[in-house]
Amino acid sequence: MLELSKCPVVLFDFDGTVVNTGPAVLRVARQTLHEAGFDDAEIPDLTPIIGPPIEQGFIITMGVDRPQADRLVERYREIFNETVRPGDYPPLPGMVELLEDLKASGRRLAVATSRLETSCNTMLRGIGLDVFEVVCGRVHGVRETKADSIRGALAGLGASPAEAVMVGDRHNDVDGAHEVGLPCVGLYSGAASPGEHERAGAECVCHSVQELRGVLLA
Repeated sequence: MLELSKCPVVLFDFDGTVVNTGPAVLRVARQTLHEAGFDDAEIPDLTPIIGPPIEQGFIITMGVDRPQADRLVERYREIFNETVRPGDYPPLPGMVELLEDLKASGRRLAVATSRLETSCNTMLRGIGLDVFEVVCGRVHGVRETKADSIRGALAGLGASPAEAVMVGDRHNDVDGAHEVGLPCVGLYSGAASPGEHERAGAECVCHSVQELRGVLLA
């Protein structure tokens, strides 16, 4: 395995890694659940909803079945698209500078996300972030898992797993990277539970973008 600072390709998760969508995701999820008839006493801590595919998040946090989760997701996306603006998902502190410095050093950058690809592209345009050569997310019937998005990002770059490292903020990023054969840097940015990245087997763990900079630009 290449040293992480020498990997020519760096793949980034989007939510919780490039940008802080946490408050917006939690607000929209709570509104969705209220509209579906759940009251506050029935709604637990929704933090685990951040990161994985949103239907999995509803299943995990609310114990609903897949058909009900799909109905919740449909309304969730409507509310998200109607109410969330670029100011609601700022880049993590220091992330824009890190991305620009990585690109300036000759690294090739891509996004591999569980978010719908169309949504991710719209959000990136909204904040004017254009450092990524490839943005690869979920496309129904084509790419459904994190591993699918990682494979798609590599294919878009014409790169192999041996050339790349993944950076993500949840265990599903680590799991997806390992499924494809990539090392993964686990970034604690607020959504992951303590020890989550270590339990998933992340090759490296960072607690800030500054620490991540030290790993990728050592």
